[in-house]
Amino acid sequence: MSLLQIVVLALVQGVTEFLPISSSAHLILVPHVFGWADQGLHFDVAVNTGTLVAVILYFRAELVRVTRAGLGSITRPPRTWSAEARLGWIVALATIPVAVCGLLFYDAISTTLRSPVVIAVDSILFGLLLLWADRVGARRRDVGEVRWSDGVVVGLAQALALLPGTSRSGVTMTAGLATGLDRPASAHLSMLLAVPVGLLAAAKDLWEVAQAPPPGSELAAMALAAVLAAVSAYLVIGWLLRWLERQTYTLFVVYRVLLGVLILVLVL
Repeated sequence: MSLLQIVVLALVQGVTEFLPISSSAHLILVPHVFGWADQGLHFDVAVNTGTLVAVILYFRAELVRVTRAGLGSITRPPRTWSAEARLGWIVALATIPVAVCGLLFYDAISTTLRSPVVIAVDSILFGLLLLWADRVGARRRDVGEVRWSDGVVVGLAQALALLPGTSRSGVTMTAGLATGLDRPASAHLSMLLAVPVGLLAAAKDLWEVAQAPPPGSELAAMALAAVLAAVSAYLVIGWLLRWLERQTYTLFVVYRVLLGVLILVLVL
């Protein structure tokens, strides 16, 4: 990979991972646009690790509190749990559907549905669903008021992110809005969910990498990609949470629809 390819793809991953526009779709499409060869598993692992590190660092204090509260609540009845303990267990609950579906269907989905047409249709369809949820959602509750039912709905929706072009961030934000969370809370919950999902994906990817370790010549490129992805993702997380305190999701919906239409025009 050239230095330009490394920088562009790392920044694409970092910028798009936590926005509701599908990072995986962009990592598939950008090489198509520039005529680059597929970047390969090692590169994907590097940039995914970078964005995982970014979200863990950004929410590090909250993650420590939620984890401690959750573990400390194991021996107590749920009605006595604090809001942080409940949030921790809700995040765990919401991770189950995507973990199960990933084990059962990931290989089939990743090989048969990684086409520009599928990405375009999913980009448009799930973009419009995000617009609907943003318009009709009650937006009355913050992240401290997340309910068990929210975890079930958001968790089931998160499993749809295995479809290319859907966007894990986008579909979980959509589900959060539909259940009555406000805009910042829907994004906040989506980002917290990225941690266990990211850790599971990292474990799977690292196992595959261990079967065929990268040559030493690739290590510097992987390190650079991971750092660029981490820094850009960290900055985007802060920007998005501030944006949603005063703005809607409409900008991202428009982008998704235009992207989907452009892809269809180019490939059909």
